[in-house]
Amino acid sequence: MNWKKAMIAVPLSVGLLLPAYGVANAEDHGTHGDHMTSVSTPASDLRASLDALLSEHAFLAVVAMQKGIDGAEDFEQAAGALNENADDLSAAVGSVYGDEGGAAFKEIWTSHIGYFVDYVTATAEDNEEGRQAALAELDEYTVEQAAFLDTATESRLKAAELEAGLKMHVEQLVWAFDNYVTGDFDKTYENLRHSIEHMYAPGKGLSWAITDQFPEKFENTSVDTPAADLRADLNHLFSEHAALAILAMQKGIDGAGDFEASAAALGGNTTDLSAAVASVYGEEGGAQFEEIWSSHIGYFVDYVVATAEENEEGKEMALAELEEYKVEQAAFLETATEGRLKAEDLEAGLQMHIDELLKAFNSYNEGDYETAYNTIREAYAHMFGVGEMMSGAIVDQYPDKFAHDMPSDMPNAGMGGAATTGMNPAIMWSIAGVISALVALTVIARRKASNQQ
Repeated sequence: MNWKKAMIAVPLSVGLLLPAYGVANAEDHGTHGDHMTSVSTPASDLRASLDALLSEHAFLAVVAMQKGIDGAEDFEQAAGALNENADDLSAAVGSVYGDEGGAAFKEIWTSHIGYFVDYVTATAEDNEEGRQAALAELDEYTVEQAAFLDTATESRLKAAELEAGLKMHVEQLVWAFDNYVTGDFDKTYENLRHSIEHMYAPGKGLSWAITDQFPEKFENTSVDTPAADLRADLNHLFSEHAALAILAMQKGIDGAGDFEASAAALGGNTTDLSAAVASVYGEEGGAQFEEIWSSHIGYFVDYVVATAEENEEGKEMALAELEEYKVEQAAFLETATEGRLKAEDLEAGLQMHIDELLKAFNSYNEGDYETAYNTIREAYAHMFGVGEMMSGAIVDQYPDKFAHDMPSDMPNAGMGGAATTGMNPAIMWSIAGVISALVALTVIARRKASNQQ
């Protein structure tokens, strides 16, 4: 296939790129009017869609590599979810650059997934030569993928810069895997979080290039506005929460050696999300949010513990606590946004989040891995709707803070070596914040490990 000749633009199907979030919006606050102070424009919708698929790829790749080296029963389904993500991403590219362009992208993109599989296999076989061969193939992939995107975007994205960004992506996944294999789980999850965050940079860069290439298809709106950045930052933290919560619940019920590190990563996400709330509503508001938000993580831990103990009464109690949490969290957000988010609508969205996490966990525990990974993907996508809803309310509440002039140059989107998304410093990484319920996870993990001996 001559993919350079396949770059024939076709009308973009925005519907193809947008997941069905199924959450209540903020009565369309922040979604209409001035494009510079709106979180929901054709351009920012494209950016959010690419962010969702690219960041999900990083998460699923790390999970699949862990499952592969462990010889886990759910490896096939984890790999299947990763491949479905590749299908969705390729379809998105095809909706912009035609079926041939989408097929060419898929061939290149899936090749690097295969090279990671080769790396995992060689590691399992203690085959250093095979590991080096896989790394060499990944180097070749970065060159080919960069050339494709340079050509597709008519050099709006430069091959040399793309190669640096793609190399960083490869290195982060390899580091996360290598540290997992050697048992350095703190570094494993540090690299997992960085891998997820990094993918928001190419999401911004690629969406910028597409909207600059086809401005009329996106109503001449920009991906690079303070409002769009806020939406991306909240999308990042909310979706990462769902991913890490599900993974920690899996590790908890399995009594896995890395469950403490996975729970610590979830705690770090909570700290970052609470700092984001504090940057808008003050330290007191951030602290109140953190207390409420952390409680629902603790209730999920209670549910995992009760499940491991086959304690039906304990499970019902955890569900009742989650019901109370939902009401309290919704009331907090309605008050904070001065009624822009309605408690009734928020409760419905929070219930969906709770249901998805429980379904993913229960299906996993019961060995229904197909349902588990389908639900993981649904839970991840759902949180992008939450990010849009929350950012829309904030921008509507404080429009002057987001009324900046549109930049004329390509945004600093991290397409080179730097993994930066322009996030508010208050939202950046925090080392502290392990959830208080970690002790409960420790107890149940040790108990299960002891029973398996």
